[in-house]
Amino acid sequence: MSRFASSGPSQRQLRVGEQVRAAITTVLQRGEIRDSLIENTVIAISEVQMSPDLKIATAYVTPLGQADHASIVEALNRNARYIRKKVTPALRQMKYMPEIRFRDDTSFDNYQRIDELLRSPQVQRDLHDDDGGDENGNP
Repeated sequence: MSRFASSGPSQRQLRVGEQVRAAITTVLQRGEIRDSLIENTVIAISEVQMSPDLKIATAYVTPLGQADHASIVEALNRNARYIRKKVTPALRQMKYMPEIRFRDDTSFDNYQRIDELLRSPQVQRDLHDDDGGDENGNP
């Protein structure tokens, strides 16, 4: 095992992921994809994670204002080869053009659930000190 091994992505993976994210965003903004589901939806790409060999790019997307995220993600995956072709000029410095996969970004849902939990009466009750002590718990 290398003493330099880390559990997170490398700087290179992060940099390339951001370049791929920007290139995909540009293609989506231009409306170059001829699919009614994609054309009529504003799609936010929150992150692109690159595999260690930079050959697979996983793009996490959120279709804004749409309840059915699965159909949009499916449409993006159907058009992934076309999107890959369209982002190639923006990523011409790469040795291999990555395969692009789209996944639903559920992080916003997780943030909302955490916020709701923090605002729940049970948590609020635990946050308030009802025993008359000071903020350090002293009587």
